[in-house]
Amino acid sequence: MKQSLLSPTFHENDYPAEETDNLDVLLPGGGIPEKPTLNLIRELCRALSEERIAYCHWKSNNALDRSASGDNDLDLLVSRADAQGFGRILNRLDFKQAVAPIDRSVPGILDYYGYDKLADRMVHVHVHYQLIVGHDMNKNYHLPIETPYLDSVVQDDLFRVPAPEFELIVFVIRMVLKHLTWETILIRNGKLSFEERQELSYLLARSDLNQVNRILQKHLPYLGTDLFERCLQALKPNASLWTRISVGRELLKALKAQARRDRLQDIWLKLWRRVTWGIQRRVYKRVSKRRLANGGATIVIAGGDGAGKSTAIDGLYDWLSNDFEVSKLHMGKPMWSWTTKIVRAILGLGRMLGFYPFVSESSVLYASKPDTRLGLAYYSLLIRQLCRSRDRLLAYVRARRLAMNGGIVLCDRFPLSLSPLCGPSC
Repeated sequence: MKQSLLSPTFHENDYPAEETDNLDVLLPGGGIPEKPTLNLIRELCRALSEERIAYCHWKSNNALDRSASGDNDLDLLVSRADAQGFGRILNRLDFKQAVAPIDRSVPGILDYYGYDKLADRMVHVHVHYQLIVGHDMNKNYHLPIETPYLDSVVQDDLFRVPAPEFELIVFVIRMVLKHLTWETILIRNGKLSFEERQELSYLLARSDLNQVNRILQKHLPYLGTDLFERCLQALKPNASLWTRISVGRELLKALKAQARRDRLQDIWLKLWRRVTWGIQRRVYKRVSKRRLANGGATIVIAGGDGAGKSTAIDGLYDWLSNDFEVSKLHMGKPMWSWTTKIVRAILGLGRMLGFYPFVSESSVLYASKPDTRLGLAYYSLLIRQLCRSRDRLLAYVRARRLAMNGGIVLCDRFPLSLSPLCGPSC
């Protein structure tokens, strides 16, 4: 079938932005000064260049300054032939690999985290050995164009970036898969965001549409320029609902051979994750995070009362929990187990009935001599202390399990070899 050339009438102004006040933030040449490049990112790019690693920053190149400053992830496409060399460089720069939860992991996509000491910033490198695209909830389609994509790269000020025509093609496919299928429209995700419209305008302004046509014919012949042109039309803000749904269906049909799952399974998984992830986030107030691939860590903050242990742990938690699976445990006052709750309820009932008075730990620990008149109250105290010891053991077991499974555990107080747990009630 004869394939038409892309219409030269496409222009970045076909995709207007409504939030024009933010243009200087998102587009190069705006009024806000660029943030400085992180030293760790500069070292990484220098090492990749010196060792001739075939890579590029493959998307969102209209905001490279945000990637260089660490505000955005580094989305790097790396040749599979250079995977070992790339890994050695990351290891040399002390990056740590993290593993996404099973329901969020994608083959050929890895995550590494490094720490820039000078800027006190975390750097997230999102490494792609395959171009897997699709909706955020289930990346389902592989675009087998990694080699020509990398062959097109040019050196920018800091990163290597692909030809804008390649980036435009991949961006349009990503946006149609993300926004223009009937199920994504059903869950009210059927329109490009402001930032996505800006990126599309940026790429259209820099792309030669005749070159786009040649790339499609050579590397993605099963798409063709007719379908690609309809995809561009459907991404316009004024495109009809029927146009968007029909174009999305056409693209899915064209990419059927590149799908990781069949269409029905893809729809079911997307809707299922929409519900379950929403419940996790809104009801249980938690989202599954990444875990360290080589095993987690237990971080202990020790010190006397009033030394600022809790403040330090809260600060660490706020920082690390943005990216990693992190838990806080207070070993001095561990969370009560159900056994402890039941036992203490019984002891409390005994006090209410007048069988014995309440006795605090400090009144016994710091007494000059034992008070033989305590009677049952003394045994009540011993039972409470026994329950606390058991809860500390359970907290320790929980901490070890979390760390062994790649999580990070922050402990307030811990039985160290040089000193027992801090505080008067230990």
